[in-house]
Amino acid sequence: MANTLTNLIPDLYAAMDVVSRELTGFIPAVTMDAQVDRAAVGQAVYVPVTPAAAATDITPAVTPPNDGDQTIGNTPITITKARRVPFRWNGEEQRGINTGPGYLSIRQNQIAQAIRTLVNEMESDLGALYVRSSRAYGTAGTTPFGTSTYVIDDLAQVLKILKDNGAPNADLQCILDTSAGARMRSIPGLNKVNEAGNDTLLRQGVLGDVLSFAVRESAGVAYHTASTSVSSSPDYNIDNVGGYDIGDTTLHLEAGTGTHVAGDVLTINGDSNKYIIGAGATGSGDKDITLNAPGLRLAVDNDTAVETGASYRANMAFHRSAMVLAARAPALPEEGDMAVDRMLVTDPRTGLTFEVSMYAQYRQIQYEVAMAWGAANIKPEHTAILLG
Repeated sequence: MANTLTNLIPDLYAAMDVVSRELTGFIPAVTMDAQVDRAAVGQAVYVPVTPAAAATDITPAVTPPNDGDQTIGNTPITITKARRVPFRWNGEEQRGINTGPGYLSIRQNQIAQAIRTLVNEMESDLGALYVRSSRAYGTAGTTPFGTSTYVIDDLAQVLKILKDNGAPNADLQCILDTSAGARMRSIPGLNKVNEAGNDTLLRQGVLGDVLSFAVRESAGVAYHTASTSVSSSPDYNIDNVGGYDIGDTTLHLEAGTGTHVAGDVLTINGDSNKYIIGAGATGSGDKDITLNAPGLRLAVDNDTAVETGASYRANMAFHRSAMVLAARAPALPEEGDMAVDRMLVTDPRTGLTFEVSMYAQYRQIQYEVAMAWGAANIKPEHTAILLG
């Protein structure tokens, strides 16, 4: 029995290339965190986040100034899921199928389909982290790269957001849905070899590196349904006698109707920035909402009107370190379990390693492909949305 799964390895990898696979752009673009594999499902591991530092004047004295204390924040990463995809065969089914395509061939594709299912779920979990982005650029409901003479300007503007927020220049990622990807492939300058510098887009359709971004496509790009406040009237107003300063994140609103939800785009009268709401509030009237870091880019006065944007497709731009995927094989008891064979298989498309187990039952065999994972956006300042 011990060699059953081992002998399957060559055919298994061949099968993965045949089974339909959705685009996976987020998984190879984020940080894979190995430290979190120590945590159980539901247990948080805290990543330290250092605050911004303040400068002071140098004043000669007998002793150095008694200052420098900082409050170190943290962001939790949690293994939130332990998921499995099972399938089962009995002896009569195996005998019957061997007169046709063959049991082994079908079993190989079943394992590949199981990996596909888990990969798609992880990809969607990463795409859902758009709600933690700092700000957005573009027009909700309008596919990027098609509304300007210089259509690549859309990508330049989300790069500006990241630069303004202090994101590192290297290892920047941009994940698009296929509509935005198709528009980008149509940009003349990227298809002309003498202008693009290579023929990878023209000949191979590879989006590649553009404006410091490694551009990929994903089937996991999320669609955000705007809250009811987008269709309500009147707009809300800022309700704070002293107004708010640059960097503030909690805003008190009044005089409006409709709810706000995480991921809504908030615009403020007199401010061209499009802020992402990290924590909304239900009901109408007075309420507090929270913007994602780094908060306001401009100071705002009391009674200034605010407006919630429409629904959108959340194409994302971020620095790799901002997004984290912690993935591992599900935990087993120290004594083991009833599996008669178990092995780890690495998906060549994503680099993720899955656990494949085989359980002997009464006159039948059950297979299981499993993975435990958690995803987090630990640095909203280094994450932006390109609205689609």
